[in-house]
Amino acid sequence: MASKKTVIIGATDKPGRYAFLAAQMLKEYGHPIVPMSIHKGQVSGEEIIELSSKPPIEGVDTVTMYINPLHQEEWADYIISLTPKRVIFNPGSENQGFIQQLNEAGIESVEACTLVMLRTNQY
Repeated sequence: MASKKTVIIGATDKPGRYAFLAAQMLKEYGHPIVPMSIHKGQVSGEEIIELSSKPPIEGVDTVTMYINPLHQEEWADYIISLTPKRVIFNPGSENQGFIQQLNEAGIESVEACTLVMLRTNQY
């Protein structure tokens, strides 16, 4: 199975959060991660990148969203600029307006749980 570089929007160093579990599980399954957030910290041995710096990232396969739709708009253009193959909207992050923008940009959008996708070999 090919590894899929995954940007985690809303990454966290808080162990009880799904974004934390996703970072661990993605690495466990052999996928390189790029954790990004407005909060500093480390997750699964990776420094969390300050989202507002909007760094260029090469070779992004997947962006997995863990932020509320209300906070997605300011990052939408940046996420599209990463040209991922797909964006996964985890439960609670679904955003029809952003999904439409992604579709118009030729980027697949998936409303699903990253953890479940990994466990069921649908990632």
